[in-house]
Amino acid sequence: MLLAAVAALATAATTLTLAGPARAAGPTATFVKTADWGTGWEGKYTVTNGGAGTLTSWQVAFTLPVGTTLGSYWDATVSSSGQRHTFSNRSWNGTIAPGASVTFGFLATGSGSPTDCTLNGAPCGGGTTPPPTTPPPTTPPPTTPPPTTPPPTTPPATGLPRHALIGYLHASFANGSGYLRMADVPADWDIVNLAFGEPTSVTSGDIRFQLCPASECPGVETEAEFTAAIRAKQQQGKKVLLSIGGQNGQVQLTTSAARDTFVRSVAAIIDRYGLNGLDIDFEGHSLYLNAGDTDFRNPSTPVIVNLISAIRTLKQRYGAGFVLTMAPETFFVQLGYQFYGPGPWGGQDPRAGSYLPVIHALRDDLTVLHVQNYNSGPIMGLDNQYHTMGGSDFHVAMTDMLLAGFPVAGNTAAVFPPLREDQVAFGAPSSVSAGNGYLAPAGVQAAVSCLVRGQSCGSYTPRSGTNPAFRGLMTWSINWDRYYNWEFRLNHGPFLRALP
Repeated sequence: MLLAAVAALATAATTLTLAGPARAAGPTATFVKTADWGTGWEGKYTVTNGGAGTLTSWQVAFTLPVGTTLGSYWDATVSSSGQRHTFSNRSWNGTIAPGASVTFGFLATGSGSPTDCTLNGAPCGGGTTPPPTTPPPTTPPPTTPPPTTPPPTTPPATGLPRHALIGYLHASFANGSGYLRMADVPADWDIVNLAFGEPTSVTSGDIRFQLCPASECPGVETEAEFTAAIRAKQQQGKKVLLSIGGQNGQVQLTTSAARDTFVRSVAAIIDRYGLNGLDIDFEGHSLYLNAGDTDFRNPSTPVIVNLISAIRTLKQRYGAGFVLTMAPETFFVQLGYQFYGPGPWGGQDPRAGSYLPVIHALRDDLTVLHVQNYNSGPIMGLDNQYHTMGGSDFHVAMTDMLLAGFPVAGNTAAVFPPLREDQVAFGAPSSVSAGNGYLAPAGVQAAVSCLVRGQSCGSYTPRSGTNPAFRGLMTWSINWDRYYNWEFRLNHGPFLRALP
């Protein structure tokens, strides 16, 4: 959020996994086609350590028949020789404890399936499965008509309502809208993001959070009262997260030491207040891509790789109940449809699309992605037309890109896969003072109706079809909403609750 004014795939389509045959315990790699749309398919391998010792690395190799070609892939690196493809672990998923497993996935064009699979040079011990007959979870390149009915999904239990209202609370500053005590935040807000945790310096990784000083925020509660109010919210089923970044909180994890400091300092804040998780609101120059870092599936830039590693460590520390949200600007996500990093010849803004590798690597851990559909320049949608903030079409077009997936920098061999419906919300300013691109409640609700029901659409037709499990709305901010007599909450809270 501007203080001045303010990646699991799209569907759990029915799949059939084939367990390995009875044999001596040991590592196995089991393949499943998670979707098939005739001209191509999506595949996933699960590498399971059935042995007694820890695996420290893995390589899965297989052959695709002539006429079937490998496309996008994720959560692994790959080397190919003809039709033989070898997938190797990334730095963060190479170690597999006994009984544990990791997965990687890929897209392929053609009708064939992998054969001659080996895991670390030995037979994989798993099997392949026939493709399901349900529609694919991705919208293939924009020229291909999208499915009209999305396949069923089975999102993980999050403790959130089906459609959530998400807002940022100015907990550490006033910003002209006035301070609001945690105990006075209305119960309509399902996720409250505490703004902001900020670093001691740009590259330190040392994140600090303090309540707003009384000199700036008269009436600020004590830390004990603040913590008690958080507990009361949680008892109501609400989630309270630490949001890191914002316009002024530049965070660049350039070294492994900064990464480790980030993990320690963030965990200390979460433990101190008993928070439910973390919101990543990196803006400005926090994220960027180095020259030569051209594949969002295999990032090499330290600030990207270290952030992914840090968040994975925090997720492992707190377990399945850890709530992870992200609030990137359109420049860092949807602009990636046209431009990615410095570009093949350099000269482009290195920040373009730089959130994509983070979202993609963490898609299995991501609870909600709510892109800031404000403070944005014109962005090209999947219709190859530019869309401008402040209208319903902008919200629909930007959100549809996340629900349908899109080729990064126009490369149809590098498709950013869609997120699940329940992982996607969008952000809108709560009022005219909260950010550029304000849209009155009727316009915001028209955009949601278009995305969820296929109704009230304007000139943009969603490629993702209808999305009944669309998660909801985020706003900057709860404080500004209170300042304007709760326009956002009073209009959109009941609206979201009334959705099927």
